[in-house]
Amino acid sequence: MESGEVRYCSRFPYLFLKFTLIIYSTIFWLIGAFVLAVGIYAEVERQKYKTLHGAFLAPAVILILLGLIMFAVSFIGVLASLRDNLCLLHVFMYTLGVCLILELTGGIIALIFRNQTMDLLNKNIVRGITNYYDDLDFKNIMDFVQKQSDVMNTMCGYKAMSQDRHSAQRTIYVRGCTNAVILWFLDNYTIMAGVLLGILLPQFLGVLLSLLYVTRVQDIISEWNNSANVLLTGEDSKPELEFSTVGCCRCYPGEESAA
Repeated sequence: MESGEVRYCSRFPYLFLKFTLIIYSTIFWLIGAFVLAVGIYAEVERQKYKTLHGAFLAPAVILILLGLIMFAVSFIGVLASLRDNLCLLHVFMYTLGVCLILELTGGIIALIFRNQTMDLLNKNIVRGITNYYDDLDFKNIMDFVQKQSDVMNTMCGYKAMSQDRHSAQRTIYVRGCTNAVILWFLDNYTIMAGVLLGILLPQFLGVLLSLLYVTRVQDIISEWNNSANVLLTGEDSKPELEFSTVGCCRCYPGEESAA
């Protein structure tokens, strides 16, 4: 291998990258299994009281889908890092990258078309209120938002519906659930930034870690092939790198061992 082809080998040892990726994938594998279990349990409980059909975007269903994706992708990462399988490593890396890009794109689109996003949110809330007692998940979410945003018992008032907003706000609380949630986001933007960072940063680290590990494994394979060619041709040449690896990769001595 030419010295110019050595990319990350001298900086990131093989075993460090391997076990870091294994630990990373295992943690999110377990988290995915937990989210999937919670989603399945919530869906089973929801089915006992559910009379509304077509609730594809129910929170329980979202948890199940999220858990399945996390479980499957993380399992691929665990298996790929254990077996040093370049195909699975690329699948793991590209899947994380696509998920990260989709999340960023979705967030940017939601910000650019925030009016349409608000209209869509309001339509779903109105539709859910119409079937308030038909879906237990939606009922619990609405109750929680109204309690936390001080909306409970504030939309009532004699002839309040016939007054304009400025006149009615003297006697009742005119801010609805959607506006209350948006204002809470604006008032707690640091918390929301931390949540977004906590969601996106691990995925970015996973992409970076898998990229470094793929590069490291490719360098080891190249060094193995070069050393095999040296043995077959009988040329007096020594590998320029010292790889200390386990499993399917051999350990090649450096100058000290060769001496």
